[in-house]
Amino acid sequence: MSKLRQVLKLWFQGHNKLQVTKLTGVARNTVKKYLSVVEALSTTWDELNRLSDKDLDDLFCKEPETVPDNRLHLLLAFYKEHDKRLRQRGMTLLLLWELYRREHPAGFGHTAFYRHYHLWKRRVQPSMHIEHTAGDKMYVDFTGEKLPVLDEATGELKQAEVFVAILGASQLTYMEAVLSQRVEDFIGCCEHALQYFGGSPNAIVPDNLKSAVVKSSRYEPTLNENFEAFADHYGMTALPARAYKPKDKSLVEGAVKIMYNRIFVALSESPAMPLEALNKQVLSLLELHNTTPFKGRSYSRREQFDELEKMALQPLPAKPYELRRSLHATVMKNGHVCLSVDKHYYSVPYGYISKKVRILFSAS
Repeated sequence: MSKLRQVLKLWFQGHNKLQVTKLTGVARNTVKKYLSVVEALSTTWDELNRLSDKDLDDLFCKEPETVPDNRLHLLLAFYKEHDKRLRQRGMTLLLLWELYRREHPAGFGHTAFYRHYHLWKRRVQPSMHIEHTAGDKMYVDFTGEKLPVLDEATGELKQAEVFVAILGASQLTYMEAVLSQRVEDFIGCCEHALQYFGGSPNAIVPDNLKSAVVKSSRYEPTLNENFEAFADHYGMTALPARAYKPKDKSLVEGAVKIMYNRIFVALSESPAMPLEALNKQVLSLLELHNTTPFKGRSYSRREQFDELEKMALQPLPAKPYELRRSLHATVMKNGHVCLSVDKHYYSVPYGYISKKVRILFSAS
């Protein structure tokens, strides 16, 4: 505000725009903007100098509220309808403006289109730290809260862990209750999420739980062997979030909060039930969530997924991933090792006789 007052004072003292720019260090275009307001007001320096800083700010620096033109209403409606297109690969704001001009030949030019878009974006989505591309990432996490589940065999009431997965671009969400966070349950949940989405993204972003990450590191975390093999089976890269950096997976953190409001609250009114029945109820509530339109938008997560992300996902492999187990054994003199799980003998090249070998095997 002190700079603004200097500009105004020098102007009223008879200096030209170039001199005002040099003396104050204020950009030439900014000086022009201030002086165009002065010319429109037809006022004096004494009247302006009596104004408070807030009044001066409102007068000279505030963005114009509205344009008395029906074009602005059409433009805002266009943003609301087509904003999601920017998440497609190769789509830019310039291409979006070209689409707008084809639909509205007498509409705004590209400079005004950009300015109004950024103003609209700040109002509609005030915080957006990561630009998500269709088919790029799936974020996964377990909720802090648990759900009660009934053990049919014993009648005991247990607490089930709750898994949540979300696709970055469309924000299509998956949720499932499971008995533990062990590697077999965690990978099973991730697999069910991919089957629910109907394809796999390029990368999966988990938290630093032991079922996914054996040793966390900012640069090269050590992944759980089964989780790494699972990601490779589905053509995904595992990109664990950094420890104590929740913004690395802010999308799934937000999804967890929404699940609390839309699914946990609804389930709290129902009596405890077996795990299978609980997941059926979760799935029906999840579909309702995914088909509900976004706040302030005319489309839902499911519609956005069908339009933007469904075709960008990789097709699922013909066979599901099989969990691998690992054992160590010493190769006997006859060139065989005994696998204690199935009590069978398996041949090993003779060069490994008397050496320790590692056996990797799955259920099949």
